Amino acid sequence: MIEKAINIRHLRAFLEVARSQSISKAKDKVYLSQPAITQALAKLESHLDTQLFERKSDGMFLTESGDVFVVRVERAIQLIHDGIRETLRWAERKPGMKSAQLLNLITTTQLRALIALASARSFSEAGRRIGVPQSSIHRSARELESLLGLELVEKTSTGINLNKSALALSRATKLAFSEIDQARDELRSLANQESGQLIIGSMPLARTSVLPKSIIEFGRQYPDFRISVTDGPYSDLLYHLRNANLDLLIGALRFPVPSEDVNQEEFFSSEVVIVGRPHHPLMTQTIDMDILADASWVVPHVGTPTRSIFDNFFLEADKPIPHRLVESGSQILLRSLLEGSDRLTMVSAHQVQRELEEGWLKVLPFAVSHSYRPIGISMRKGWRPTKTQQAFIDILRRNARDVGYAV
Repeated sequence: MIEKAINIRHLRAFLEVARSQSISKAKDKVYLSQPAITQALAKLESHLDTQLFERKSDGMFLTESGDVFVVRVERAIQLIHDGIRETLRWAERKPGMKSAQLLNLITTTQLRALIALASARSFSEAGRRIGVPQSSIHRSARELESLLGLELVEKTSTGINLNKSALALSRATKLAFSEIDQARDELRSLANQESGQLIIGSMPLARTSVLPKSIIEFGRQYPDFRISVTDGPYSDLLYHLRNANLDLLIGALRFPVPSEDVNQEEFFSSEVVIVGRPHHPLMTQTIDMDILADASWVVPHVGTPTRSIFDNFFLEADKPIPHRLVESGSQILLRSLLEGSDRLTMVSAHQVQRELEEGWLKVLPFAVSHSYRPIGISMRKGWRPTKTQQAFIDILRRNARDVGYAV
């Protein structure tokens, strides 16, 4: 998240000076004096450890670092502006100012408090998360409510909740702060300091095939760049992607696309097969749908793509869905149950590629027709990866092509 030292008013001052190439012309746009703007720019440059402007007799001109920074700042300010405008739609009483005017008054402190409250269940917990007293969080929330003209925080029997208007502004702010974090990483890259990060949400298939190989290859080229991988159910990972807690999500894609603010890119398609232990009795028998309907299975939870394929496999053959089921999304449990019993599973071939190659598991000779799962990445619309993050995505694409079902 954006650090406390970066001030939204300083960002707006930087942006207006970049647009007008003049401090004197910018002062009326941001309601700051020329000395205050000069001081704001100095603080920004000190914090970012780079020069943003070339000061000349005929104006202020962006440096290479300034050119990089201005793109991110423009997007960040627009995101906050759009968030304020959306939040005002929920206001019961309209504030006396428009969204552009409110943007001049809302502070970084207030927005940091809002984000902390969005992920906490109390003012005290929110304060601990960002290292400020509970009273400061409470004061910032009330100031923000007063400015916007609506209630943001609702008390409940178990703590606090943010209403829809507050969540809309919190999400927009998180996306904006993420842009500034990206800018900081890009500026370090210009200075040959590859110290950024990439936070990836990973689903089971990606964890066992393309992702490990890509991380190893990327790490050789960028040893100081940090990669964080988060596992979890698709719905949770999608939520964190949309709210800027993840940079990208890799694994099985969903169709239709689950949200209008998400883009999907397909890498390859993975065939869904029936798998069991090598000496499973059905491996050497002539089998049909009746036998499979009577078998014991390990399957993913309802709502996942493979579970839908499993259910439709029997429904389309006018057979009952098997009732001897163990439901689990755990790869470790899946392998243990298959190896130690006569249970079967329906799974993407690439998800158990290593187990198949090493002979721990075997594909049952019974085709699952029309059962390919599209595998790829999901990203937020408008997300701009840094140069180093893009290098990792390019490695992912190349390794996905090597899997054999390249798009």
